[in-house]
Amino acid sequence: MPTTLTLKNIPDEIYTRLKTSAELHRRSINSEAIICLEAILAPGRFDAGERLRRARLLRSQIGATVQAGEIDVLKREGRQ
Repeated sequence: MPTTLTLKNIPDEIYTRLKTSAELHRRSINSEAIICLEAILAPGRFDAGERLRRARLLRSQIGATVQAGEIDVLKREGRQ
């Protein structure tokens, strides 16, 4: 069962940023706060933007590029 949490004395700047982020993502302030807490407290889960950022970083570190067709071939080979 979910628990209710009441936050007091939230700095105006933090509240404004949370509200702006919620509007940007079309979420309630409550839902946005939960997403933010999950991102910090459950770091094993990443949103799509974070996954993309990490993939691009890894690709730049490897220094090699793989084309979509090559990926398809490798996937098919792995299924045999």
